[in-house]
Amino acid sequence: MRGAAVQKARLVKRLAERQLQLHTSAINQAVPRTESPQASSSGGVLSWFLGERPTTPVPALYEPLEGVNLPPALPEDIKPSQTKVTTLGNGLRIASENVSGPTSTIGIFIDSGSKNESPFCTGASHLLERMAFKSTVNRSHFRLVREMEAIGGNVMANASRETMCYTGDAIKTFMPELVELLVDTVRNPLFNEWEVQEQLAKVKAETAEAVHNPQVMLYEALHSAGFIGGLGQPLMAPESTLGRLNGGVLHDFVKENYTAPRIVLAASGVDHEDLLSVAEPLLADLPSSDKSIPVETQYVGGDWRQSVDSPLTHVAIAFEVPGGWRNEKDSYAVTVLQQLLGGGGSFSAGGPGKGMYSRLYTRVLNRWEQVQSFTAFNSIYNDTGLFGIHATSSGEFVPKLVDLACEELAAVATPGQVTEAELQRAKNSTISAVLMNLESRVVITEDIGRQILTYGHRKPVAEFIQGVQALTLEDIANVSEKIVSTSLTMASWGNVVQVPRFDAVADRF
Repeated sequence: MRGAAVQKARLVKRLAERQLQLHTSAINQAVPRTESPQASSSGGVLSWFLGERPTTPVPALYEPLEGVNLPPALPEDIKPSQTKVTTLGNGLRIASENVSGPTSTIGIFIDSGSKNESPFCTGASHLLERMAFKSTVNRSHFRLVREMEAIGGNVMANASRETMCYTGDAIKTFMPELVELLVDTVRNPLFNEWEVQEQLAKVKAETAEAVHNPQVMLYEALHSAGFIGGLGQPLMAPESTLGRLNGGVLHDFVKENYTAPRIVLAASGVDHEDLLSVAEPLLADLPSSDKSIPVETQYVGGDWRQSVDSPLTHVAIAFEVPGGWRNEKDSYAVTVLQQLLGGGGSFSAGGPGKGMYSRLYTRVLNRWEQVQSFTAFNSIYNDTGLFGIHATSSGEFVPKLVDLACEELAAVATPGQVTEAELQRAKNSTISAVLMNLESRVVITEDIGRQILTYGHRKPVAEFIQGVQALTLEDIANVSEKIVSTSLTMASWGNVVQVPRFDAVADRF
């Protein structure tokens, strides 16, 4: 055994020596022979490696190399791809933007969500999200999954308070198959009772798990306490209503709300004419009558508290954003205001890109070690919204925590409290975040669908940038003052005994 090891070592050594000889020979052949004895070391990788200075000048990195022909630069008059929109005879809209790349993303966006639910079908949107891409009239769930695997596609569904969306992406070659599958899922769901009951069990487990998630509970509570009507409906199906949900309820909800004028088929990475030739025959006969009852939402404010045995207490203070997305100038200001306040968690707030220069970090998280998290948030809808601060600390520190949140919201509403440098930083951060997100085809598709549902068309991103850049310190102070002048909404979770009284906090504003 030992002799074999010695022979093996000798063989490895010989191979290494032979390889070194071949490498040295190749380098010698690559170096041009000159009459000067120093010419062989006048440049090249070997002389650099040996630490010798080259005798011939080496051009700087910013100077062009001789004999190298660069390709022509792109012309300066190239325009970004435009969003094309076609409205079918029944009112359904098909919109697309031909983004370069090998894949395409398709989405069907419907003006329907938990706000459209009646007391008899509360939780239908949540269950529809779980029932997406199950059995249809034309294919079983198993066949649907296998067809998506065959084209290498990916599909998902998402329910929100105002919108239901079904999206998928695949290689551009399979765009027709993807469109047909999405339309089949939306138009022809079968809602087999055994599939519905299976998903109801998962919804029940999901709801039970959410009870232990303070962030989910607080945002649900802010809506139920702050709004009366559509937006006050729970997004997550309450356990008390699950017994009323079945396939028939889902059929009725889809028939009432999934009508052509409330649907947008959006796509990115496809040619509009190609998309239209595939989608129009599949959607042109969709019913155009809208028999749904108009949804009314009224913001009233309120208080919600849940006592939980937890070492931390979570508190959220919020106000209404009057006008929502359709009040364009104020919505721009609210978006920048969130970036201006910023915040984050005490552990990650100081990392790169974590908002370490935002007001909530420099004025709160960096000064009070008792604060676990302190973050500004907004939930904006078509005609209204919520804006506020979500904060976390131990129960004993909660009174001071609420004081800090009130002080920060009042400060941005006071002229002269925000500096020009802070505002410019927040505007730059807002613009860069939007532009970076719009590099994703999925985000582009969602942006197309949601904007057309909200405004009836898609606004160019340049218009948004101009609107943000035009904001002044006075605009930020005015919109902040307008927000904190509305009724207060509070939600707290944990050791709520130390949370200040609702009326005492409301009097601060």
